[in-house]
Amino acid sequence: MNMFRRSFQMILGRRPPALQVGAICRNPETGQVLLITSRDTGRWVIPKGWPMEGRSLAHAALQEAWEEAGVRGKVEMGELGRFRYDKRQDSGFALPVEVALYPVEVLELAVDFPEHDERSRKWFTPAEAAELVEETGLQAVLRGLKPVA
Repeated sequence: MNMFRRSFQMILGRRPPALQVGAICRNPETGQVLLITSRDTGRWVIPKGWPMEGRSLAHAALQEAWEEAGVRGKVEMGELGRFRYDKRQDSGFALPVEVALYPVEVLELAVDFPEHDERSRKWFTPAEAAELVEETGLQAVLRGLKPVA
């Protein structure tokens, strides 16, 4: 981080995190977790985005799962947990974000969905997924997933 940006952030202080919603998409038969690639870096991530007016946080997470991963499924209203990360902005500044995670039971994976030509998707065991994502808080949630019944 350059000197100007560091000084600017020290003067302003760290702002409270913005809220995003994320979907932990699982295969109901195997318990595997669906990860997708980010559009900018290609690293493995979960579907996530901003809350949507007129939708609960859980249903906004389900919508993100559709748009980013082609998931048709059922979302549970209870949060699985939360994690924090710094979202890099085009300006170079980092926006602190807290992501509320919702479990999604995947019923179908569509071939054609809004971001199908921008991302890859793949199933992983929760342990494998935890090794592949960068955010330590998300890693902890993935490691804590219970086996499917």
